[in-house]
Amino acid sequence: MDDIRQLSALQLDALREVANIGAGHAATALSHMTTQRIMISVPRLTISPLADVPNHIDAGEEPVAAVLMRMLGDLTGLTMLVFSRQTALRVAGLMMNKPVTELGVMEQSAIKEAGNILSAAYLNALSEFLGMILLPSPPSLAVDMSDAVLNTSFVEVASDHDAVFCVESEFQLADNGERLRGFFLLMPDVPSLNAILRAIRVD
Repeated sequence: MDDIRQLSALQLDALREVANIGAGHAATALSHMTTQRIMISVPRLTISPLADVPNHIDAGEEPVAAVLMRMLGDLTGLTMLVFSRQTALRVAGLMMNKPVTELGVMEQSAIKEAGNILSAAYLNALSEFLGMILLPSPPSLAVDMSDAVLNTSFVEVASDHDAVFCVESEFQLADNGERLRGFFLLMPDVPSLNAILRAIRVD
């Protein structure tokens, strides 16, 4: 099997548990970064064609902020953490401990740092589950409409296959109940995809 859309129910359950652990790690990391208590809802894992991912994100006419990193180590591919523009402003504000209304240089740096740490939390969970070493590259940031960001970023990998792991997570600030939604996307290259499928083989 070389297509993640052919995973069995048991394999999907295993991946959902990994996503749940990664989201928990991400909430803990975000709490430490912002000195606020942040909780996480059970994340939603989908496996979608790349073309359908913008529909999941559903940012409407608003651009998104996407933190892109290469996955290095025993597995290779691309990862992306995507926020709507409004959520990105709020995340930058939490990181900088002040209200934020524009995505200037300092704000973009804060979003990249948040994306770096949050994506690393998901990769660490996957690394522990697979027993492999996974390392993120330094992050880059793109702010554009979701379909433009996704198609531009994943085009080099999508020539081999076009399906993406998409983990939708909702973080809740304990103090005021505010909810922040983000999407962690993972697209391994074909050899890495096959390695993941072998590792999660469930009898």
